[in-house]
Amino acid sequence: MNDERRTRRRGQGELEGLVLSALREARTPASTGWVQEHLGGDLAYTTVITILTRLLAKGAVTRERAGRSFVWTPVSDQAGLAAHRMRKVLDGESDREAVLSRFVTSLEPDDERLLRHLLGELGPDGEG
Repeated sequence: MNDERRTRRRGQGELEGLVLSALREARTPASTGWVQEHLGGDLAYTTVITILTRLLAKGAVTRERAGRSFVWTPVSDQAGLAAHRMRKVLDGESDREAVLSRFVTSLEPDDERLLRHLLGELGPDGEG
């Protein structure tokens, strides 16, 4: 392993995204060891378990017993995980209207149009 790879810190959520991608590629429930191996073996087994446990708490994966350990299945993808993080930040704010307003006005024009389009598809009652 080269020095750059060993010292580079991953961004928040990057490992979770990598683990979710690996689980989706598995196509069947996967063990922690399989995920670790699929990611190249750079991560400690305990790190992979920690990431999977966090994803379980977020509802992004499910697990079931397989002998003495677990196998894991993705429920969400990276977009769903990002949406969960955004919702968690919003839920932690007292003035939701101000936060949402500032968020929308800070979007690039194309993103704002996309958001308005998506909201228009849902309709006023939130259903599409």
